[in-house]
Amino acid sequence: MLVSLHVKNLALMEEAEVEFGKGLNILSGETGAGKSIIIGSINLALGEKAPKEMLREQADYALVELIFRVENETQRELLKEMDIFPENDEVIMSRKITVSRSVGKINSETVSASCMRQAAALLIDIHGQHEHQSLLHKKKHLEILDEYGKEQLEEKKKLLRQRYQEYQKIQEEKQQALQEGEGRERELSFLEYEIQEIENANLILGEDQDLETSYRKMANNRKIMEAAGAAYEMTGGSGSATEQLSRALREMQTVAEYDPKLEGLCGQLGELDSLLNDFNRELSGYISEEEFDEETFFEVEKRLDEINHLKDKFGGSLEAVLQAKEEKTERYHRLKDYETYLAQLEERSEKAETALKKISAQVSKIRKKYARELTRQVKDALVDLNFLDVEFTMEFQETKGYTANGTEEGEFLISTNPGESVKPLGKVASGGELSRIMLAIKTILAESDQIETLIFDEIDAGISGRTAQMVAEKMNVIGKNHQVICITHLPQIAAMADYHFLIQKDVVNNVTVSNISLLEEQESIVELGRMLGGVKITDKVMESAREMKELANYSKKFQI
Repeated sequence: MLVSLHVKNLALMEEAEVEFGKGLNILSGETGAGKSIIIGSINLALGEKAPKEMLREQADYALVELIFRVENETQRELLKEMDIFPENDEVIMSRKITVSRSVGKINSETVSASCMRQAAALLIDIHGQHEHQSLLHKKKHLEILDEYGKEQLEEKKKLLRQRYQEYQKIQEEKQQALQEGEGRERELSFLEYEIQEIENANLILGEDQDLETSYRKMANNRKIMEAAGAAYEMTGGSGSATEQLSRALREMQTVAEYDPKLEGLCGQLGELDSLLNDFNRELSGYISEEEFDEETFFEVEKRLDEINHLKDKFGGSLEAVLQAKEEKTERYHRLKDYETYLAQLEERSEKAETALKKISAQVSKIRKKYARELTRQVKDALVDLNFLDVEFTMEFQETKGYTANGTEEGEFLISTNPGESVKPLGKVASGGELSRIMLAIKTILAESDQIETLIFDEIDAGISGRTAQMVAEKMNVIGKNHQVICITHLPQIAAMADYHFLIQKDVVNNVTVSNISLLEEQESIVELGRMLGGVKITDKVMESAREMKELANYSKKFQI
């Protein structure tokens, strides 16, 4: 469950700390007091995009921190798969926002926004103000069903996507093969020419590097010989370094016997003389052996041109040229035996379609089983939400072809009046009814998903009176098994609070700030009076507020 929320420098919030409790946590306050900032800040901490305008004016940064207590073993295992390990049964998720960037962390380790969203999906479910409008899109209906039945559907759907991708790949190959057939003879002739061109070259891996070394040496032969000759003259000719070194050695030898130190230096000079003589012999041999052969140079140049032409044409390296030859040979044989290739392709296509059809049927069967369970549970929940004579079902239609999601579309249908046939939600349900339907669905999904914390942002839009009371009672029931955090403007729902928080706006030193505080029971009754009476709170309004709170307490005590 969500233990606490810490907000700093976010919009109207200078700094606030909220400690949530088990059961039903209600947030209320006047319009514009900053209720939306609470949900917005939670969304930010959970990885949603951080608008720059959310940063409080004159502040260098904004900070949101959530602390979750994780006691559910299933959640622990799922978090473990993400390399997230609760410390003292707690997971801390934070987001620091500056003008230029934002940084998200889980248990003090920096993570990506996508990682935060993935972790958040295991811990909390947020229903935004307008999310119920998504029920008007049929695609959402199948997503809800698949989420409800994911225990059996998840692996099957993975296999379905795999089978679909395999099938699609073969269909694309077939289409390409049919297009290839039109210019087959012309392409065969061209492929044969290119394959022969590569084969005639008799390429050897590494040959191009050896040739380039030889070519570079021969192309610079004159420069090499001039430099070698000059070096020889300097080290081995008349007046050269060798002659000077030999003379120096003889001079040192005449006096070495008079001083032991000179003997060592004389030895070093002797080694230098020996090394330089060896160098001169090898350099002389190199000069006498190196002869420039015009014909050899021409052959190397010609071969190198041939290889470079093939490299330029087929990929830039000898490996790429030989790989191109293999691919072209394979394509040549395929086009040469075109009819056989088409027959094999058709056989592969039939096998892939059979496999896709089989897994699609399996997914469809599982969906229809879960659809019966889900719609029955939603109907029961809707009765609790003052849909007294409701029918709720799901209808499936075949798609025109195969898709990665199977061969069917699903749509929720509803009838809210006796004797009326079921119809699509968009044709029957109002905004308030859609909101209650989504509340029922969220409740059921939370039970199957074992999500501990549910957040509802003004789920009560468009409802009042008896319906509002039914929604309040439903919230209370959900709160017995889940932590519920709900922003509301209806006193019926607020009266059911286990923890009632008031969000209010004040002006401090000519600056507007929002604050949030936990209300004692008497303070909660005063807030209920405000919600009931509006601007003028009379004694009768306060009496009604006290009665509403007493009835809510009685209902909570005896409601199962």
